[in-house]
Amino acid sequence: MYLPKTKNVKKVISINSVSSKPKYRQIIDSVVDAIDRKQLVKGDKIPSINQICADYSLSRDTVMMAFNELKARGVLVSQPGKGYYIASTDVQHDEKIFVLFDELNAFKEDLYNSLINTLKNRANIEIYFHHFNYKVFKNLLLESIGNYTSYIIMPATFDNTSHLISKLPKEKVYILDRLKSDLKNYPVVYQHFEEDFYEALVEGQNLLKKYRKLIFVNPGGKEPEQRSAGFKKFCEEYRYNYEIIKTIDGTRPGLYEAYFLISDRDLVELLKIAKSYKYKLGEKFGVVSFNDTMLKQVVAGGITTISTDFVEMGKTLAQMVIDHKGSKVRNPSKLIVRNSL
Repeated sequence: MYLPKTKNVKKVISINSVSSKPKYRQIIDSVVDAIDRKQLVKGDKIPSINQICADYSLSRDTVMMAFNELKARGVLVSQPGKGYYIASTDVQHDEKIFVLFDELNAFKEDLYNSLINTLKNRANIEIYFHHFNYKVFKNLLLESIGNYTSYIIMPATFDNTSHLISKLPKEKVYILDRLKSDLKNYPVVYQHFEEDFYEALVEGQNLLKKYRKLIFVNPGGKEPEQRSAGFKKFCEEYRYNYEIIKTIDGTRPGLYEAYFLISDRDLVELLKIAKSYKYKLGEKFGVVSFNDTMLKQVVAGGITTISTDFVEMGKTLAQMVIDHKGSKVRNPSKLIVRNSL
């Protein structure tokens, strides 16, 4: 195969030593700009790592980081013993992003769509699901190493995953949905399940006063246990009679009771029971569901929800990826009042 003569590094690489932009990012941008200006075309050999290090007084790790990202995006290819070549001039996508969710449901779809819409045509996104199966989670992570420019990971119920996630480049990893003590050094967009529940109950105090008992149906398992702490804290602080149960099976709901439900299956079953008892929602019998969806806006005259803003979560996460900046961001949550309370 014919390989053109190596370009002069100083004509295709531009490093501003006083810029706040990381040096590895400047290398990437220089190569992309050179491709856009037709200075580099498919098959061109680019300067070696050693040459760039020497010309710009950069560490080998800095240059390798840039080259690895360009390889992950399909822009560069390496030939053992020969160097690096332009593999593709298709640079319309700034990012190739690995997204690992726990499962797909209506509100996760809102999150995913928001992520895509915010990134627009700036990224190629590949989404996977582990379905709360640790073996699947582990295999998908290990298989993804080196193939993406950014990694968005939702560990969900899995604790102590740092030994796996640490195999990925730290500056490219973003954690989603839950704060994990062993992942405290990674950027994260999270829900504060305890405080979100507590604050929603405080906000709805005027609506809750008419109920004699508050019942939280928490099936456990994949659900965050912190919600129970927030519920208990509110009920004891404001002196409500309360109960935390795992299932509504065999439940005989009474008047002046308000139920808080995580599972949509439990929601449907409770609505059927309330209808058979001729309970009118929001008057002498209350129902609150977690995680807002379009369906809950209309079913049974409208279901009150406690929900994080999944659209905002997607926007925040996308902006982190675009800016290549990491922080810990608590995603906003709110009580959305409808007829059922």
